[in-house]
Amino acid sequence: MDGAGLTPPPAERDIAAGHVDQAFRSNVKAFLDDALTEALCQAGRQTTGLKSAPDACQIWRDKLHAQGWLAPTWPVEYGGAGWSTAQRLYFENACAQRDAPILQSSGIRTIGPLIIEDGTPAQKEHYLPAILCGEHEWCQGFSEPQAGSDLSALSLRAEQDGKDFVLTGSKLWTSFAQYATHMFLLARTDPRSRGGEGLVFLLVEMNRPGIQVRPIRFLDGECETNEVFFDKVRTPVSDRIGDIGEGWKTAKRLMSIARSNNTTTGVLRRAHRAAQREAAESGGTNSTVQARLLDLGRKIDDFEAFEMRIGAGQGAVAPAPATSALKLLATELHQAITEIGLMAAPHSDFAQAKYLATRAATIYSGTSEIHRNILARAIGCP
Repeated sequence: MDGAGLTPPPAERDIAAGHVDQAFRSNVKAFLDDALTEALCQAGRQTTGLKSAPDACQIWRDKLHAQGWLAPTWPVEYGGAGWSTAQRLYFENACAQRDAPILQSSGIRTIGPLIIEDGTPAQKEHYLPAILCGEHEWCQGFSEPQAGSDLSALSLRAEQDGKDFVLTGSKLWTSFAQYATHMFLLARTDPRSRGGEGLVFLLVEMNRPGIQVRPIRFLDGECETNEVFFDKVRTPVSDRIGDIGEGWKTAKRLMSIARSNNTTTGVLRRAHRAAQREAAESGGTNSTVQARLLDLGRKIDDFEAFEMRIGAGQGAVAPAPATSALKLLATELHQAITEIGLMAAPHSDFAQAKYLATRAATIYSGTSEIHRNILARAIGCP
C-alpha cells in the first residue's frame, strides 16, 4: 500500500496548479514520465535526511541539468529556468508526488543566487557554470563551537598576508562538508572587533592545505554534518563577496535566501506523503492519526499559499522577516508531520529515522526562538 487510500488525500492537492498554464503542466508530466525510473523513485522514498543517496542525486541532477531545470529560479542568462514561484512550486509538488530524489544543493539554492546578485563578473563566470554541471559542490561554514544562533560571536581568524587570507580556527555542524569542493564562510579579519563588525565573506576551495573535515555521526547513524578545522589555510583575498569588514551584510543576504527555501512546500508534501504511506503500511491509521493527517494536509495548503504570496513580494512584512516566517512555519510543520508519522508507525525504521532527522530543523538556519524575535521586532514589539 502507498497511503493513497486515505480520503481525502490533502497531500495530493496542489494550489500552484491553478497558477500555471496547461502547457507547463504537460511539459512537467512528460519530463517526469520519461526521466523518473523506479530506482530513482525508490531512492526518493527511502530518503530520511536532507538529500537522497549520492548516486541517485547525481543521476537526477544530470537529467535536470540536461533539461535546463536544475536551477528553477536562476535567470535564464545564467543557465537557470527563470521560473515563477508558482512554476517552481508546481514542479516541486509534482516531484514530491512521484518520490523523485531530493537534491537540496547549497550551490543551487543559496550561494548561486548570492553570486548572481552580488558576485563580480569573474566570479559569475567561474562559479555558476561549475555549480550547474556539478563540478562544484558547496557547503556553508557559519556555525562554530561558541557561535550558533549567536553567529556574530564567531572567531575563525582571517589574517591578511599580501594577496591571501590565512584562516585559523574551526566550523561546526557543517552539512555535507565531506562531499563539498567549496565552502562559503564568515571569518573575522580584525581580532579586536566584536559582533558583526570586522568580518569577511569568503569562497574557499576545500582542497587547500590545512583543511580537515571530521564527520559527526547522528543517532540514526547518518553523518550529514561535520566539524571543519582550518590550520593556517591560505586563500585569495579576491575570493570574497563584498568588502573586507562588510561580511555580516553579505551573510544576512545569504541567510535570507537560504531561509526562504530550505524547507519548501515540496519538502512538506514529501514528508506528509511518507507519513500517510507509513500509517497505511503499519495499520496505524486510526481516527486520531487520520484527523491529524487531514489537519496537517490543510496546514501544508495554507503554507503553500503563504509561500506563493511571499515569492510574489506580497508579504505583510519586509522580505527578511518574511523569510524568517517561512523558515519558522515550515520547520515546525515538518517536525509535526514526522511526529505523527512516528506515532502511526512506531516500529518503522523509516519513521524513526525521519523523526530523528527533523529534530535539528528548528535549530539550523537560526532557532525558532531567534526567528520569533526577528518577527516580533518587525511588527514593533519591544
